Amino acid sequence: MTYNILVTGGAGYLGSILVPDLLAAGHKVTVLDNFMYKQASLNHCAYHSNFSVVKGDIRVEETIAPLMKSADVVIPLAALVGAPICSQDPIGATTTNHDAIALMLKLLSKQQIVLMPTTNSAYGTGDENNFCTEESPLRPISQYAIEKVAIEKELMQHENAISFRLATVFGMSPRMRLDLLVNDFTYRAFNDRFVVLFESQFKRNYVHVRDVSRVFRHALDNFEKMRGEIFNVGLSDANVSKKELCEVIQTQLPDFTFIDGAVGKDPDQRNYIVSNEKIEATGFQPEFRLARGIGELIKGFQMIKNSRYGNV
Repeated sequence: MTYNILVTGGAGYLGSILVPDLLAAGHKVTVLDNFMYKQASLNHCAYHSNFSVVKGDIRVEETIAPLMKSADVVIPLAALVGAPICSQDPIGATTTNHDAIALMLKLLSKQQIVLMPTTNSAYGTGDENNFCTEESPLRPISQYAIEKVAIEKELMQHENAISFRLATVFGMSPRMRLDLLVNDFTYRAFNDRFVVLFESQFKRNYVHVRDVSRVFRHALDNFEKMRGEIFNVGLSDANVSKKELCEVIQTQLPDFTFIDGAVGKDPDQRNYIVSNEKIEATGFQPEFRLARGIGELIKGFQMIKNSRYGNV
């Protein structure tokens, strides 16, 4: 079955992978994005007859309302993603991550489907064993996580909604992000060959950006059995500490060195082990393991480097 799909923030890190995948699956896709990073990440989609794009702000009702009327499925990706950018612009974060999504939910009809990425950072530090399922108490630490928790509660009041609590995403994308942990550590290992770890025992779960795209398409294909549910989405074999992550990177970059910082504290105090059994029970299995993604990143970093203010 094919759908008319509205993807907000479709030119971002995830959207620039998901949108071409949706087009390849036969769907009609409209992207609403403000192109705040001046990205050209969807240039390769412009030829496609099923692709439409609107430059605009999701917070403006006059912009979003007519686009939603013609959509069978809404995938709201537009957000200020991550704790640092939300701390830098807390007002923009609230109006984008919460208020704009609340407006979209108000405009939804009962028949429309909404598939939304939330975050497993909402678990904070998990239980006494740092273990989390979808039923675990939520203990969000950052503004980003707090507002994602709030909007998820509103989202799940819609009968045709699915929430994906994403693990920390990694992998190459046309709109690349180097601030995500695996991407960041691999970039430092490739270019600097060295990193200092703070609270290196803290664990997180990870998932490849292409597997995130795959889980959205899996939900469209299996909507009736997944509707109204919340799912963790991550690699079950990648609940690893920062030190363990560095050890995986080191297997592919042997001259990479990492040490524990004697002083200092990680500003992001997340530390948890996440169960992905619920999404796996629907038949979804990730394809991209952690080591494979790191190999992909190493190839990518042969081609890109942050050298705007350097001569090399």
